[in-house]
Amino acid sequence: MVTTLESLSLAEDVVLVTGAAKRLGAATARLLHAHGASIAVHYHRSAAPAAGLVAELNALRAGSAVALRADLLDVDALAALVDATVAAFGKLTALVNNASTFYPTPVGTITPAQFDDLIGTNLRAPLFLLQAAAPQLRQHGGQVVNIIDIHATRPLKQHPVYCAAKAGLHMLTQSMARELAPAIRVNGVAPGPILWPEATSPPDRALQERILDRTALKRMGSPTDVAKAVLFFLKDAPYVTGQILAIDGGRTVGGY
Repeated sequence: MVTTLESLSLAEDVVLVTGAAKRLGAATARLLHAHGASIAVHYHRSAAPAAGLVAELNALRAGSAVALRADLLDVDALAALVDATVAAFGKLTALVNNASTFYPTPVGTITPAQFDDLIGTNLRAPLFLLQAAAPQLRQHGGQVVNIIDIHATRPLKQHPVYCAAKAGLHMLTQSMARELAPAIRVNGVAPGPILWPEATSPPDRALQERILDRTALKRMGSPTDVAKAVLFFLKDAPYVTGQILAIDGGRTVGGY
């Protein structure tokens, strides 16, 4: 019997992907599933897209995906999210911290609620979810991939709280790689211009053009580019930990 995709190299893996109902999370879930993994699709408010994605994945391989709702700002819900994944599949071997909030917080307008939301989603939740998942990951020689941002190290104007949160996640990735070694590997992916933010107002086309002009490859990437980087860490990098891979088309070297 001939199998494809390198004999489904993640066929023994169970991956929890946060914020997996749409955009980068959904692309990551699909690609990891295509390589054999069972997927716990976490969502908060996007119930319909999450259900649709799970139905799509289960149609390809029965019993290989489940949708799990949790508010990541509720720290008490994070251990339950891990427990629900283990209840569905019997184990957890990998965690992809993808869920994020992103919006401007110009100085003079920042509120405590905005601070708590941005830090909570982008830094606190990944920390406490990783901590809750660590016993399972340690038992199975698992790993973590954090979705960070190139703006963790190069500030984005009018987004100081978001950038600080992602900078914290950048350092958390490296710190946890040291703390959890040798049993658990922890790496990060830092996207650049992949998807424009979801917004209710018309997009700033001039700003988008300036961003792409300052990107070495002069074009946007795709969610699949980020998903492939996650796949690389999970499948092809057994001697790599504590590393942050920029998927940015050369934005960070093309002139900021």
